[in-house]
Amino acid sequence: MNTLSVVIITFNEEEKIAQCLDSVKAVADEIIVVDSHSTDKTEAICDAYGVKFFTQDWLGYSDQKNLADDLATCDLIFSIDADEALSNELRQSIQAIKEREIADNEVFAMNRLNNYCGRWVKTCGLYPETKIRIWRRGFAQWEGLIHEWLKFGSEPKKTLLHGDLLHYSWDTPEAFRKQLFHFAELGAQSYYERGKKTGLLPWLFSPSVNFFRTYIMKGGFLDGKTGFYICRTMMQANRHKYNLLRKKLKEKR
Repeated sequence: MNTLSVVIITFNEEEKIAQCLDSVKAVADEIIVVDSHSTDKTEAICDAYGVKFFTQDWLGYSDQKNLADDLATCDLIFSIDADEALSNELRQSIQAIKEREIADNEVFAMNRLNNYCGRWVKTCGLYPETKIRIWRRGFAQWEGLIHEWLKFGSEPKKTLLHGDLLHYSWDTPEAFRKQLFHFAELGAQSYYERGKKTGLLPWLFSPSVNFFRTYIMKGGFLDGKTGFYICRTMMQANRHKYNLLRKKLKEKR
């Protein structure tokens, strides 16, 4: 029988954290929460679930997650965000892997299903958005400034679990726009620090190509006005990223 550490980083997650904890408590042998000084009821809610709660100044997405993973003591780590929850089918899949033999390099992926303003979206390139979230403790480290990724100790053997990871990220169109523009700003900074240049053609055409890919090729049009708004916002965030990068490069001259 494999034991499972559920690991979560938080900041002001009182609206979503209980839903997350409810969904994982049946499969978790321990729950680790690393919080960056929340000012709401996040800590009180976590205390009610008996989690192991730690406070840490914000280190950045990858470093914060790595610190949280280092606090885990079980055989397997399951990294989940505070605004995510397990579907019933995914919960059963996780329970099943706890009860079987697992190779040291075996990692487990799951499809993430995004909720936009109360609606599940499977178009616009937002699904299946497959994520590796479970691995043997010590086998992986997070890297990257944004859209962090996992670096493995050796070549991983990936197994896709049945069921969806439910992502309750965007309650309003404004929240969706705010998040995308925040990531666009982090992306521009990351490009700048890595010395990435942007010529006239990427600046002019990348946003339009982004819209065509998500709205036409990825079926955003099938979701009507919702799909159009999602794809348009993605396009605008893409434009914002390149505008910021060009501005930073001009200021450097």
